[in-house]
Amino acid sequence: MRKSRVDLGEATLDVEPKQGVFPEQITKNKTIILAKHAGFCYGVKRAVETTKKLKIENPQKDIRVLGELIHNSQVIQELEEMGIKTVNSIDACANVEGICIIRSHGISDSAYSEMQQKGFEIADLTCPDVKKVQQKAIELARSGYLLVIIGKPEHPEVVAIKANAQQYSSNVFVVQDIEAVKEIEPVIAKLQKVGVVVQTTQRIEIFKEITDYLAPLVAELKVYNTICASTSLRQREAKELAEKSDLMIVVGSKKSANTTHLAEILTDITKTIHIEDDNELENYENEIANAQKIGVTAGASTPEDIINKVLDKLNT
Repeated sequence: MRKSRVDLGEATLDVEPKQGVFPEQITKNKTIILAKHAGFCYGVKRAVETTKKLKIENPQKDIRVLGELIHNSQVIQELEEMGIKTVNSIDACANVEGICIIRSHGISDSAYSEMQQKGFEIADLTCPDVKKVQQKAIELARSGYLLVIIGKPEHPEVVAIKANAQQYSSNVFVVQDIEAVKEIEPVIAKLQKVGVVVQTTQRIEIFKEITDYLAPLVAELKVYNTICASTSLRQREAKELAEKSDLMIVVGSKKSANTTHLAEILTDITKTIHIEDDNELENYENEIANAQKIGVTAGASTPEDIINKVLDKLNT
């Protein structure tokens, strides 16, 4: 018997910056500054809080997430301890008494339909910004554009965007740099009508570089800058902080695209280290000792308590 979809309603989201226990602290002749926008973005916060709420309200049900809810091992472990399982296939997603959660990165329409056909109770926690990219990609593919998706080919968000667009066109390509664009230039030259979307957590510099390269190649170029506002703000703020810091510390999973992009951007500005939690600080004792002004930022999937532990350790 087919079950109904879980109606999550319209959540009211707190999008104010979540600062740590101290946004700026002077200690041991060092100044430590925490970026105002560090930690969970609204989409991640929504996904994590709703998943926990579903388990609390349905303690007897088997709650499973199709793929990692977010790219943070500490959060995944916390969910596992609550009895919320991460699975890698639709068949393993849920049993007759369970709820299957679609993670923040989204899935393809075909995968969603398969879940419905199998009778799973579904909670769709795809980030609203990711859904917008999927919609724009479908719109371009249906309108006859060769679709270029700027992002990491293996990233689950990009995989889902591509799969949705491919339902309407075979001319869908993922590129992460100029070299990848060059590989599809013969197809671009033939069609002369190109549409572009971009992974929500991509670097704005990469987006601009690729679109600037594409512009003279085609007769028509339709571009949607689908980098989410949180990512743009976080990158801009982190760059400003890096320009006045001797050392930048980026906190978050090395599997998180937006976190690794932050580290890449800041490395070009000042000395930068990327750590997953406070335990890794001991690997950089010299860098920390030699820095008088330290800036700290974190990816959109980094919990506040992990950021605060880093700040606490820097202050001891």
